[in-house]
Amino acid sequence: MSGPSVVITGYGAICALGNDAAGMHASLRQGRTGITPLELPRDLDRLQVNIAAQVRGFDAASCLPEKRLPFLDLFAQYALAACLEAVKQAGLEDADLRSHRTCVILGTGIGGAVTQDNAFYAFYAERSKRLDPMTIPRLMPNAAASQISMELGATGPSFAVCSACASSNHAVAIGLGMIRAGLADRVITGGSEACITPAGMRSWEILRVLSPVPCSPFSKGRTGMVLGEGAGIVILEREELAAARGAKVYARLAGVGMSSDAGDLLRPDPAGAGAAIKTALDDAGLPGDAVDYINAHGTGTVTNDIVETEAVRTILGKRADHIAMSSTKSSHGHALGGGGGLELVATILAMQHGFLPPTLNWKGEDPKCDIDCVPNEAREAEIGVALSNSFAFGGLNAVLCLTHPDYS
Repeated sequence: MSGPSVVITGYGAICALGNDAAGMHASLRQGRTGITPLELPRDLDRLQVNIAAQVRGFDAASCLPEKRLPFLDLFAQYALAACLEAVKQAGLEDADLRSHRTCVILGTGIGGAVTQDNAFYAFYAERSKRLDPMTIPRLMPNAAASQISMELGATGPSFAVCSACASSNHAVAIGLGMIRAGLADRVITGGSEACITPAGMRSWEILRVLSPVPCSPFSKGRTGMVLGEGAGIVILEREELAAARGAKVYARLAGVGMSSDAGDLLRPDPAGAGAAIKTALDDAGLPGDAVDYINAHGTGTVTNDIVETEAVRTILGKRADHIAMSSTKSSHGHALGGGGGLELVATILAMQHGFLPPTLNWKGEDPKCDIDCVPNEAREAEIGVALSNSFAFGGLNAVLCLTHPDYS
């Protein structure tokens, strides 16, 4: 651990659990699911899986600048909406944001999936010779980060990180590093995804990892993951700068850990996941015994949940018997590159409000997933130290370590 302390002074979210962080908090606390029957504009009858965790009731025109709407794919709309919520909560002024010391670093696994799907459909199925001229500006993965930087006037580095399901956590880790290195004072970071399209759903079906029923991470009889969408955005700031302007601190980003399995493209390795967990704790200067809660990657696939349990037990030893490790994907679905951003916000909410988010749809213990996954109902608990895990296809692992503002 080196460099200045970094704190989180604002956060925003939009997902199947609610169109802001407050809605997400209420749903997590009450154990509500965002997994519902799938709605798509076409080709729904060609799919075998007909559920997803989709954002509902979101009106971009009511909350986003009109001048930006023609340039925004759905994933960028979500990112900008969550960003504006985080900025408002952080109490940042234009003078704070319009600076080369303010950066925007966002994760996404796919980028403008809806725009790309519509363009391909028009070109191949409808044989259209003229596509929407805004297709490229909307579908490029850096579009959300660029649109946020333009809207806020943030002239520091602005870019996207694309590493599948680890994208958001990698983006946050880079943001932490930039502040520690003295390259930035604040970083707007997290991730966004809007990947639920007809072809996208079918592509995941072919991998045989989608569940036809609401996912049940760490449970016996689990059948796979459920796709989700949305954005989770946080404001990272150098602690002394946040203190100077009287900002409220919601959590400290104490450490990060990253690793690569360097093995199979699709099958995770507990050694790689464990290395990221250990590195995050080492970076934070904390022992494994300090951890109170883990927001698991917890996809609900047979292999992932076993590997994650093994990794946690290998690194934390007997402490794993006393740690709650839940998967909020059972509520808001797996938002791929945006998943880590949503799970970071969920972890901050849990820490701030003193509760453990539940793992929904749990049907009984799998002996190979012998951890306390907070089955089916939230529990009251004080959280001093938390980890948030993201493990991606390609063997890419990124873990965040958070501490409560009062933790010492």
